[in-house]
Amino acid sequence: MRSILPLALASTLVACAPPQNVALSETKQYVQTNLDALVVASTELCAAAPTTAWSATSQPTPVATMRAAWKRVRVSYERVEGSIAVLFPELDVATDERYDGFLENGTDTALFDDVGVTGVHALERILFSDLISAEVKTFEEGLGSKYRPAAFPATDAEAGDFKNKLCAKLVADVTKMRDEYQPLALDTASAFRGVIGSMQEQHEKTSFAATGEEESRYAKHTLADMRANLEGATKTYEAFRPWLQSKGQSALDAEIIAGLARVKAGFDAVSGDALPTPPSTWSSVSPSAADLETPFGKLYSLVEKETSTSAGSLVSAMLEAADVLGIPPLPES
Repeated sequence: MRSILPLALASTLVACAPPQNVALSETKQYVQTNLDALVVASTELCAAAPTTAWSATSQPTPVATMRAAWKRVRVSYERVEGSIAVLFPELDVATDERYDGFLENGTDTALFDDVGVTGVHALERILFSDLISAEVKTFEEGLGSKYRPAAFPATDAEAGDFKNKLCAKLVADVTKMRDEYQPLALDTASAFRGVIGSMQEQHEKTSFAATGEEESRYAKHTLADMRANLEGATKTYEAFRPWLQSKGQSALDAEIIAGLARVKAGFDAVSGDALPTPPSTWSSVSPSAADLETPFGKLYSLVEKETSTSAGSLVSAMLEAADVLGIPPLPES
């Protein structure tokens, strides 16, 4: 009986806890679990990096291991990006900024060190440098004199920098995120509105696909990123759902559940990690009816609709839920 009482007491305490407290507790645990996985995957990527010059041809096994670890890094981060970007904006930039974003603040002549361009996309650009599409190369060459071609480490010194500087910085940054997140008291704005913001950014991810500017552009992993964003949004809403239901908002709850299902169905209709290839005649300003009927056009239309603030969209319903629950807006960045 003595071993059963603590469990019964714990169950009673959870059952009696205010629904907003339960929502925050469950969301915090979900984020913490993914941050733990992020550190593990980053560490495995770094450990697999050779200390001598390497490429996908000369060192296929380490490269395959690093690429697989990179994808796990990406998924873990994208699941919780909404909360992390709000709580740790500087670490978010160091970890998740795109190549062209970094170049807005200066030139990066040394691809493999821990200065200038860093984070997951700096690693991606090197790890998948032999698979970069013509559209991406054209876009990045257009960045001007700051642009440097992507490449594998061609010398032992570059390989050492990749492992001990660029990789090591990612491990240090995500470890700092994990360790600093653990004692934080998560707030409802970061937990709920942060993930809504992450979903709204999905429209940008599809809009940039035709110009070579999409986020995980080298590995062709952007749709996998978006699926991870959706998973994070779904897990977060599942945690907040009982709180919304306690407000007598069954219709709004059903609207959100239906919206999440619509987006998942649209993503599931596309196989693989990459966005569908946009048709050569694609225009995001005024796409033709024929282009909208292509796999890319259908996905683009879905994302555009569901991430808008127009009535009937997923994001609109989630924003309404945040207002009903009295969750304050995020501070202006």
